[in-house]
This record gives sequence, structure tokens and C-alpha cells, in this order.
Amino acid sequence: MKRARVLVVDDKESFLTLFRRILPKDLEVVCASDGLRALELLAQERFDVVVSDIRMPGADGMTLLKKIRESGVAVDVILMTAYGTVSDAVRAMKYGAADYLTKPFDPDAAVAAVELVLERRSVAAAPVGSTLVEDFPRLIGESAAMKHVFGIIERAGASDATVLVTGESGTGKELVARAVHAKSARSSRRFVPVNCGALPENLIESELFGHVRGAFTGAVAAKRGLFEEASGGTLFLDEIGELPLPVQVKLTRALQERSVRRVGATDEQSVDVRIIAATNVDLAAAVEAGNFREDLYYRLDVLAIPLPPLRERREDIPILAESLLARITAAAGTTTRRLSPEAVALLSSHDWPGNVRQLENALARAVAVSAGDIIGVESLPTEVARQAPSARSATPLVALPYREAIAVERERATREYLIALLRDVHGNVTQAAERAGIERESFHRLMKRHGVSAEDFRK
Repeated sequence: MKRARVLVVDDKESFLTLFRRILPKDLEVVCASDGLRALELLAQERFDVVVSDIRMPGADGMTLLKKIRESGVAVDVILMTAYGTVSDAVRAMKYGAADYLTKPFDPDAAVAAVELVLERRSVAAAPVGSTLVEDFPRLIGESAAMKHVFGIIERAGASDATVLVTGESGTGKELVARAVHAKSARSSRRFVPVNCGALPENLIESELFGHVRGAFTGAVAAKRGLFEEASGGTLFLDEIGELPLPVQVKLTRALQERSVRRVGATDEQSVDVRIIAATNVDLAAAVEAGNFREDLYYRLDVLAIPLPPLRERREDIPILAESLLARITAAAGTTTRRLSPEAVALLSSHDWPGNVRQLENALARAVAVSAGDIIGVESLPTEVARQAPSARSATPLVALPYREAIAVERERATREYLIALLRDVHGNVTQAAERAGIERESFHRLMKRHGVSAEDFRK
């Protein structure tokens, strides 16, 4: 295996010497005293990471970053600045910098930044898998979108990078966070979840970072914060977009320095915590609106896992509903139930604004009200049942836009054709496919898409 190579660029020899000393011995460290020399080296040799000062005579760090991006050289860049504000650093992140360090910095923080970038490179180079997450039965799907999610979970589990899970309410963001933790080297340690939107604003800082005795009225004893509680494990910050701006400042520092200061304390404590954040808010838009710090956004958005809403992976609904139904009946101690073909079709056609959580609740209600072993349309919640095919067919097609009318009629006709064909051949999929004049695999895909099961037509 090739050794990772790091190019350090700074016009001050003291910083070059520092990096030669602090970076792990298994890394090959090459130094350059200005940006022009760095560009020459990059044109001649392979490097994995460049660590460069921003302010240098000649070609400065920002120019170096732009030239690297223009050249297409596959190298990550960490920029250093000694000029208090983070405006240069945030601008650098926009141009494609992997991270930034503010001088003076803790040598351990510099080493951690380099190691994190190298780790992200190795994760990105890993093949995308499609393995289902066996320990999390609600993370189910065979759609391309979910296979992509499963692949990122596998890769994120092999990393210690910060993860940002995004998606609408009910898509399973905490399940994904727990799956990443379970697949990581921290799986034997604690997974500490906290809903940032549910914490009282005057207590958020104390909850996250802890406090010392007497720090405020009511602080009769010292208290460890959630960062310390999650030491060695994973801290899951759900609804991260709800954090007040003053707390965002302190969280940004905690992520950068990997240390926290309890409320009322004067010293900082190092913490070894993996951060996974989640939000149903568009954080980039929140940054533009001034409601979320740009530097914190870039700190969190290292490994992104976007979750698709259920309406964008309808082909997963039949198998997801079957799995949820089995779990619900087992928990209720009732006999196993099955969904009628009509019920499956109806569930698959519903938009599910509340996503998987809403689907699970609908199935739990259906189990509670249904009498037999087969759950039909009549047992589904009103908001779902009123979209039954009979109700939809009552709407004149001429009342719909052309494309929607054609799509509705095609979907309806296709499903009716599949049901009639399977009924005629008593559920024999091979015969049905032959009659339809298509491949058996294609016929199976049509059945799954339209929620039709061959078992319902076999004698």
C-alpha cells in the first residue's frame, strides 16, 4: 500500500518544522516555502493532502487552492490563517478547501484535521455497497435510492468523520445515525441522542457542554454535558438547525478544537466524540437567511447522507409495509396479518407526507381495527382510504392535466391487466410473463411496482 503524502506550504520555517515533527511517521511529509514551489511539486509528484498558509508572499494559499482546482489535481487542501476572522476560511471552503485551521492551533487539532481528510479520501475511494442494514429492520428498500443510502452507511461506518443526515420528518434519520454508529469502531460505546429543538434555550449550553457548581441559579452541583457523556462513542444532534446562534458558535469551536468548556468553567476538557447531526431544514438556505452559521455548516457537512422521501421510492412500500406489519403484530401479540392486493396498491399510491413514520402508524391502526387475517382497504386510515382506486376513478380524467390523466389511466389499466392475467393463470408468474410477451424478471418488477402478489391468485 502506498504511503499517504502530505505537502506542507508555509513561508515560516518554524511551521514547516512543526509539521515534520507532529505528523505521524507513517505519513510522508514534503515541505515548500511558497505557493509557486508547491505548484511545481504538485505538477511533478503525487500528494494526498496539501496544508497551506493563506497569507504568503508570491502565490498565497487562496491562489494555490484555485490553481489546484483549475488543474484538476486530485488532492485535498487544508488552509491555515492567523487572522482572527473566519471569513477567509469560509471563502476557502466555498472554493473547495477540505478544512481550515486558525493560528495559533493545537498541534493535536492539526494532526486530527490531516488524519480526517485522509480518512475521508479512503472512504470516498471505497466501493459503494448495497447491503441492507440487518440490525435495523425499518431501513428497508430495494430501490436505487435506498441502495445508495446503504452504501454510504457502510462507508460512513468505516470512518470517524462527522456525518450530516438530511431528509423530511419521518424518513428515518435517527435510524440511519444508529446504523452508522453500529457499523463503526465505536459501536461498543454509547450512542447519545439529543433533540436540539426540544431543549429549553436557556439550558441548551449546559446540556451539551455541562456546568460547574454555582455557574447559575439552581446549579447546586457540577454536571457533565452530553459531549462528555458520549465520550468514546457517538453524539447524535437531531434537528441541528434549531440550535440558537450563540450555541452554534460554541459548537463550532468544540468541533474544531475537539474540546468543551463547561458553563462557568475556565478550563477546557478534551473529548473524543464522533458527531452525527440530522436536520429536516435546508441548512444552505438557513445560512443564506442568516439563521445558521456558515462555518458550522461546513464543519458538519463532511459526509452527507440525504434520505429520499417515501413518495420518491414507492417501489419499496410493499416490502417495507410487510416488514413493518410483521413487527407490529409481533409486538401486539396478535396473529400475523397480510395486506390485500388492493390495500398494498393503495399504500403504494399514497404520498405519505409523514413518510415511514406515518406508514407505520397507519399499519398499527389497521391491525387494531381489522378483524380477520387479511387487512383490506376498509381498515386503512381515512386519509389513505379516500384515495382508493374507486374514489380516484370517480374523478373525470378531463379534470386532470394531460400528462397526469394519461399517467393515472395507464397505472390503473396496467394494474387491472396484471390482476386479470394472474387470476387467469392461477398465479403462475412464468405463464403470465409468457402471455404478456415480456421477460419473467420484468413481469416481477411490474408486480412489485403495482403491489400485486401472485400468491393471492394461486389455488
